[in-house]
Amino acid sequence: MTKTLSVAQGREYLAIPGPSVMPEAVLRAMHRPAPNIYEGALIDLTASLIPDLKRVARTKHNAAIYIANGHGAWEAALSNTLAPGETVLVPATGRFGHGWADMARGLGAEAQILDFGKSAPWDMERIAEALRADADHRIKAVLAVHVDTSSSVRNDVEGLRALLDEVGHPALLMADCIASMACDRFEMDAWGVDVAVTGSQKGLMVPPGLGFVFFNDKAAAARDALPRVSRYWDWAPRADPEFFYQYFGGTAPTHHLFGLRAALDLIHDEGIDHVWARHERLARAIWAACEAWGQDGPLRLNVAGRAHRSHAVTALRVGAPQGSALRAWVSQNIGLTLGIGLGMAEPGDPAWHGFFRIGHMGHVNGHMVLGMLGGIEAGLTALDIPHGPGAVEAAAAVIAMG
Repeated sequence: MTKTLSVAQGREYLAIPGPSVMPEAVLRAMHRPAPNIYEGALIDLTASLIPDLKRVARTKHNAAIYIANGHGAWEAALSNTLAPGETVLVPATGRFGHGWADMARGLGAEAQILDFGKSAPWDMERIAEALRADADHRIKAVLAVHVDTSSSVRNDVEGLRALLDEVGHPALLMADCIASMACDRFEMDAWGVDVAVTGSQKGLMVPPGLGFVFFNDKAAAARDALPRVSRYWDWAPRADPEFFYQYFGGTAPTHHLFGLRAALDLIHDEGIDHVWARHERLARAIWAACEAWGQDGPLRLNVAGRAHRSHAVTALRVGAPQGSALRAWVSQNIGLTLGIGLGMAEPGDPAWHGFFRIGHMGHVNGHMVLGMLGGIEAGLTALDIPHGPGAVEAAAAVIAMG
């Protein structure tokens, strides 16, 4: 095979499922000297963030900000609601359901996992059976990953609340929205979610480093019933601070806050319904291209049913070692970075070489997606990976026609 001349010079495109592409407005907002953290503009700016974060989460309840990644937000949610020895139910559809369960175990809780594999959504009847079997209500919370970033499975959080109500189970419904918030439709209050967690680096378009926990009065009552809560993870002073430093348990993450302010302005100027619709259309364009490639070749979408696919990330199977080979080719030759097949190990492919993921979350538009798809097609062609024709054309038609 003839060696391809690299055309990777210029701005790279990071098409992984977080950190996402950061808008210029966010970068400019962060490019400034350190501010006064005791008085002045930063205090007013922080106060303005809280209601706008709640608007994104679709809640009128409480919001707490942590200097942490998504794992920190997981721990914060658990630390404020569970005592050692209590039980959580975890319906898992990928790596991150298992990860949250492991976090609960690390805090002394018992985790009951219902594993639905890596390509299918929750089976509500199996969840109902587990809840009905818990006659003593030992299960204190259901840890529900809305979109599992590893598998790209999107789960029915609203339906899970309806199931809890139908069964009459009092467990808290806790939702991991790290990959979905500001990408896929999520309605905390309307769906009856008690606790929701997310991070700054995906749909919120800010560098990694901030975790957010939203909680309602039922969850606050669970925290009040605990004998103790870690000083750092305690959400009570963060949600209702007497002093500015209590928002963050210490020194403020100053430049992240400037970036977050700019990102929230972009989201609200666009309108959250339009943000969701944009992600949905771009996702359908990607699916159309992938389905065309798969007509004559090994590439397959990890999630068969469209209703269960994330609008923020798409996991793809192409066979080992071609997944890793494709990622390497597009990175080295055209400046496009695709996501690794995180958590998708299977017999004969322990290093996920048969999978890759596309992140299409946050600051992404039509021409970026079409360029990214063209780059993948170039890689498939260069590596002689069989694929069907008309993929980019199919994606363009979705974007053109809506």
